[in-house]
Amino acid sequence: MAMNAPAPRTLRFHMFAAPSRFYALSGKLIPWFWVATALFTIAGLYIGFFVAPTDHQQGDSYRIIFIHVPAAWMSMLIYLVMAFWAAWGWMLNARMASMYARALAPTGAMFTFVALWTGALWGKPTWGTWWVWDARLTSEFILLLLYIGYIALTEAIDDVRRAANAGALLALVGAVNIPIIYFSVRWWNTLHQGATISATAAPKMVHTMLTSMLLMTFAFWAYSFAVVFTRARAIVLEQEAETDWVREMLRRPQGK
Repeated sequence: MAMNAPAPRTLRFHMFAAPSRFYALSGKLIPWFWVATALFTIAGLYIGFFVAPTDHQQGDSYRIIFIHVPAAWMSMLIYLVMAFWAAWGWMLNARMASMYARALAPTGAMFTFVALWTGALWGKPTWGTWWVWDARLTSEFILLLLYIGYIALTEAIDDVRRAANAGALLALVGAVNIPIIYFSVRWWNTLHQGATISATAAPKMVHTMLTSMLLMTFAFWAYSFAVVFTRARAIVLEQEAETDWVREMLRRPQGK
């Protein structure tokens, strides 16, 4: 008597990629991400503002680096992740992938704005001006426009599938800007300093400064998961409003 073979793991993956499975799982994870955000932020800011030494050239004004650099990293990383999910949804007609992309865009735009704003605060005492049309600053500003353009485009089209496809095209074209941001300090003569941390060289800062920066990066990661999952859950309810599982969940008393 032949035995049924176990289902391939790819099928199980697609089961958890279903909107109903994502909604249930993300609801359990979000509180933990908020806890991680709070813990990493408190530790990172304490070390960065009270333990890390004063810079001999910039004094204490350099401490904004502990927010500026992680925010800049997140602005680029989130765009790449957004473009990946948008492309995945476009090529495979995967609903959840497109929802992830939509949920990521506002958070990426927020981190890009924070990177530009903190960069201006840092640039004033360092360069003597709030803004220069430096290659890295300009390409980071273009990244903010790409985020805003993606959000505006996907919100302007009523048809969900057409909006996702149009947004995916814009996201993929805009992805070329990410290596421009990263390598701009090498390709052009700019005022902006080089890479703070390199994968091929030893860190150029004392360990307390590096620790604070990494803790703030973990805090921003955890924050991103918390808010993106929350936003994605709202998008799921919006787009799946006519499905049986959403109707059943909305009829169910809260807390059960």
